[in-house]
Amino acid sequence: MAPFEALYGRRCQTPLCWSDLDEALIWGPYLIQKTTKMIRKIQEHIWTTQSFQKSYANNNRRLLEFNVDDKVFLKASPTKGTKRFRVRDKLSPRYVRPYEIIEKVNLAAYRLDLPVGLEHVHNVFHVSQLRKYVPDPDHAIIAKSITIIEDLAYEEHPVQTLDLRINQLCNKLIPPVKVL
Repeated sequence: MAPFEALYGRRCQTPLCWSDLDEALIWGPYLIQKTTKMIRKIQEHIWTTQSFQKSYANNNRRLLEFNVDDKVFLKASPTKGTKRFRVRDKLSPRYVRPYEIIEKVNLAAYRLDLPVGLEHVHNVFHVSQLRKYVPDPDHAIIAKSITIIEDLAYEEHPVQTLDLRINQLCNKLIPPVKVL
């Protein structure tokens, strides 16, 4: 039997013939029964491993669905080690400002209403790159105008110095500064 037939339980549909039917008559019924049992066992093992892999993969997935006109956060750091918003790794913001969903492209893709500064970015994103924005009426956000560069970075300026002291280590003086 061909490996294709052992995996999928049917013959390959190509014009090539893997084996002739006359050979099955020569081998005898015992050998045919033995091979069919082995084929069934192989198929059962394949199905069990596929179901195990599927169950492990589905444990980490959750069904996310958004509606049109919902607000969502957009993931800002798609790859590890990239520098976003002038901060690297664990201190960088993972999701940035809420954007409005314009259109549902399919079950896993949504079109967002991006600002004019990000018009060069493709506005269709996968569900894994989005997180639902839940507005809190007690939390007032004062939005300042921020100019965003093409690589989703912006420039920060300190407002005031809150604290200044000098730490002494053996032969060194370290001046930590707390800035708002």
